Amino acid sequence: MADEKKGILKEFKEFISKGNVIDMAVGVIIGGAFTAIVNSLVNDIFTPIIGTVLFGLNFENFGISIPWGNHPFINLGNFIQNVITFLLTALCLFVIVKGINALKRKKEAAPAAPPAPSKEEVLLTEIRDLLKEQSGK
Repeated sequence: MADEKKGILKEFKEFISKGNVIDMAVGVIIGGAFTAIVNSLVNDIFTPIIGTVLFGLNFENFGISIPWGNHPFINLGNFIQNVITFLLTALCLFVIVKGINALKRKKEAAPAAPPAPSKEEVLLTEIRDLLKEQSGK
């Protein structure tokens, strides 16, 4: 049982130390910060502008109140803000991924330098050249 625990801990340590997991963790943290920026952009800039264009519509109070039961309020304005946030986030991620793919294509397009000849090839080339010189005399 103790060996099994050590094996699991070792396997977990290998999993955590892989680059992909660390990259993913950094991406999640940056994604959270990016989401806050996009939310602010939508809530503080775009939504008021859209509300002004739509004759003073206030998205915070835009919705439908159902007149029966406990009078629930369906907040359509909040839904519209979240849709706009999603679309802006998706657009930004699309632009970022497109830029990264363009950089990868440039790296792949660059021709690789031919590998340096091995010591054996250099030695054989020298021998060949010496034999040519000797036979030509």
